[in-house]
Amino acid sequence: MSIDDDVALLERVPTMRLLGDSSLRMLAIGSEQRDFNAGDVLFKAGDAADAGYVVQRGTFRVEEGGAEIIAGPGALIGELALIVAMKRPSTATALERGSVIRVARSLFQRVLESDPPAARRLRDELALRTSQLASDILMAGGKLST
Repeated sequence: MSIDDDVALLERVPTMRLLGDSSLRMLAIGSEQRDFNAGDVLFKAGDAADAGYVVQRGTFRVEEGGAEIIAGPGALIGELALIVAMKRPSTATALERGSVIRVARSLFQRVLESDPPAARRLRDELALRTSQLASDILMAGGKLST
């Protein structure tokens, strides 16, 4: 894929879209493509998480504690790893031949440092999501206690 194709793909990801064209271009240039065959493991629960992955082609199963998500083209797998050092809480496996764009946390953080307005947009989005999640948990707790 060309850099422009990679930028267009990154633009489809809501978290990435917040960064804007110039930051997406830096991510596309600095990231690497990885190819997988069916059954290949992208990462396992417990692995050190140092990157997020945007699915280019194919589908990947992401499993955590019995829950399962199928991620296809345009999905961001391992989003939190772009922001904080952590262990992977889940395992991701290719369901078919596919490819991903690997975005290293170090690259993502350099891009945010070079573009403060993009970093603020991302911070505001993450704060909104966290607030919504807290509200959802409170509402679910209220329903369980009645």
